[in-house]
Amino acid sequence: MEIGMVGLGRMGAGMSERLLRGGHAVVAFDVSPGKVQETASRGAEPAQSLEELAEKLAAPRVVWMMVPAGEPVTQTIEQLAPHLASGDILIDGGNSYYKDSIRRAEELARKGIRFLDVGTSGGVSGLTQGYCLMVGGDAEASKIVEPAFRTLAPKQGYAHVGPSGAGHFVKMVHNGIEYGMLQAYGEGFELLKASRFDLNLHRIAQVWLHGSVVRSWLLELAESAFRGDPNLESIKGYVEDSGEGRWTVHEAIDSAVPIPAIADSLFARFRSRQDDSFSAKVIAALRREFGGHPVKREAHDVPPG
Repeated sequence: MEIGMVGLGRMGAGMSERLLRGGHAVVAFDVSPGKVQETASRGAEPAQSLEELAEKLAAPRVVWMMVPAGEPVTQTIEQLAPHLASGDILIDGGNSYYKDSIRRAEELARKGIRFLDVGTSGGVSGLTQGYCLMVGGDAEASKIVEPAFRTLAPKQGYAHVGPSGAGHFVKMVHNGIEYGMLQAYGEGFELLKASRFDLNLHRIAQVWLHGSVVRSWLLELAESAFRGDPNLESIKGYVEDSGEGRWTVHEAIDSAVPIPAIADSLFARFRSRQDDSFSAKVIAALRREFGGHPVKREAHDVPPG
């Protein structure tokens, strides 16, 4: 099938290449001309603007956006929608907030444009391993795009999960679970490293990959990381969050569903960004006050000898 790809970052470029390898025709656009040229060198038809991308696609057009959530998606839709027609299909494959996707689907439906929110997982390995696709929106539109889904996903790696917003909702919870899994691995390996034993973390990760109940792709990635840097000395313990964990916690609060592991994993990411935690200072001070427990002094507070 023919598909327009808007956004040629790490995910968008890999997805475009996988589609091309699968025999699909791709018209590619990105705000960076260099990325357009790079994708064109792999067989895509380049477009220098969203208007040109729409002009090069045959009706009914299928356009897949892989741009950052929030304002970039809004701006892309505002610029692209005037060049689309009734019956065209617009896909948001990024990590948009599901309520935004519901609203966008309703707004585009008034113009006859069908909108699919497709939660996409797979990272940079998706090009070779395939992408897991969680599709929300009109079922008929999903069927039209199914040839692309089959190419992008591994076997049984895609599903139409519900109406507009459902795809991004499922991806949001997926990423919340990911937060908790990452935190559990991080804490476990920290405990191993802090033990009295001189443990080889790479070897442990390697053996856990064979028959262990905690084996996973994430553990494979940990094994790879420890292989190259056994004590992770080149990495600072600073962890960003891209939004989905926060949305998952907000949804759990609204739904009165307890998700303590996921919530704690989000807060642990916040803690990783502090050079020094004032709350920890308060706790240390209180322990000193009620129990006489010793406290560690800041270097500038140490009295001269």
